[in-house]
Amino acid sequence: MALSRRALLAQAAASATAVAAPSPSPAAAEPEPATTTTTLHGTIGPGAPDFVYVPFEVPPDVRELRVSYRYDRPPTPPGTPGNALDMGLFDQHGTALGGRGFRGWSGGARGEFFLRADEATPGYLPGPLEPGRWHLALGPYTVAPQGLPYEITVTLVHGAPAPPAPLTYPPERLPGRGRAWYRGDCHIHSVHSDGRRTPAELAALARAAGLDFVNTSEHNTHSSHTAWAGAAAAGLLVLTGEEITTRTGHVLAVGTDPGTFVDWRYRARDRRFARFARAVRQAGGLVVPAHPHATCIGCAWKFGFGEADAVEVWNGPWTADDEVSLASWDATLCAANGDRWLPALAHSDYHRDPDRVGEPQTVVLADDLSRAAILAGLRAGRAYAAESSAVSVDFTAVTARGAHAGIGETLAPADADTEVLVRLSVTGAEGCELRLVTDQGLVLTVPAAASVQWRTTSARTAYVRAEVRHPAQAPPLPGAPAALTNPIWLRP
Repeated sequence: MALSRRALLAQAAASATAVAAPSPSPAAAEPEPATTTTTLHGTIGPGAPDFVYVPFEVPPDVRELRVSYRYDRPPTPPGTPGNALDMGLFDQHGTALGGRGFRGWSGGARGEFFLRADEATPGYLPGPLEPGRWHLALGPYTVAPQGLPYEITVTLVHGAPAPPAPLTYPPERLPGRGRAWYRGDCHIHSVHSDGRRTPAELAALARAAGLDFVNTSEHNTHSSHTAWAGAAAAGLLVLTGEEITTRTGHVLAVGTDPGTFVDWRYRARDRRFARFARAVRQAGGLVVPAHPHATCIGCAWKFGFGEADAVEVWNGPWTADDEVSLASWDATLCAANGDRWLPALAHSDYHRDPDRVGEPQTVVLADDLSRAAILAGLRAGRAYAAESSAVSVDFTAVTARGAHAGIGETLAPADADTEVLVRLSVTGAEGCELRLVTDQGLVLTVPAAASVQWRTTSARTAYVRAEVRHPAQAPPLPGAPAALTNPIWLRP
């Protein structure tokens, strides 16, 4: 998006009388608005703080702020990270943790941005440009041994501000199918962070993928919340949220109140995460650590799971770190014993092609297609993961006397030795093997099957969950999953 706008031409007034009609005056261009430009220089050395704040003054009567920046990228020895610099902005309210002064974040996705009262570059928040001391927030993601010299150009355009744009958010309820299984992807990125598509384009991709809902999850900004308002016309429920991208792990805020911003400027050692996890829940959302065993710098989850409401065990195409996430999550089930356990979710983490929205996806049993119902289903673990909308799973446990439980639910037979029949059936996963996993480990594998039954008791089994796997490509490692379920709990 261009950072400047050419002034509209003024229409010359022409006078006319009954006697003569003179030729119209030539159109006169409005004068270019006055601007003030400041260039800021500095160098960030190795071992610098996570965030460096560069102040600048905004005087009265500024109608547009433009910022561009560049930095040196010297060569580094093999295996040594080079320079990478993120960028954000805080207004006259300051940089204190909590984000009262937050006006936007683009990370390393952009080299320039602008703000006005009525519009801003994606990632940034339009609104008044109040006078005072503002700060550019520099995030040195990695710094070369030579240091990171930077140059920032701040341009202030003077004049009367444009009228502010009204805030319109996506609706929180759409016509649905009543109590049913709804498909969603709670981890996608648009041009409002480091994605390549607009919210409108992502909405079309989501509907084409068979999804009923998505969650906005831009890195460290909530600027996209208003941009998704039109998605409802396509029948897509949009939950608003954020991917809180700290230096010691990423966490999804899923389904927070529209307009909610959650700060990210802390590490696990700072012991501040609990404060912001509470802020997510107070805003009605879920706290979901993302790709907890990812290998990129700062991506692996280091905060523990005491404040989590669910966990993303499957992120994009299945890789080794997802297998580790699944095993780690399963270990937490053994310790939970059905009391307080974390549901497993799956998301695409879409940024750009060849990523595919909805591959994988979470399928949740909800009372209707609304923010409240979807979040209630996810929170309860009434959900399974599927590689696409082609895959459907039916997974239940029953007793001879009619007791019944589904995914995420608890079955409490009359006594610990009552036989429990576990049933699993799958469609859309031809050629896949069916696997049942309990607190004792893998207990059943049926190759190339569409359904399976297995009998147990609550005395022998604390929980049972299902995996639908493609044929293994590198035995003894299992194949990539077509579906994974949350557990059914058996109470003695």
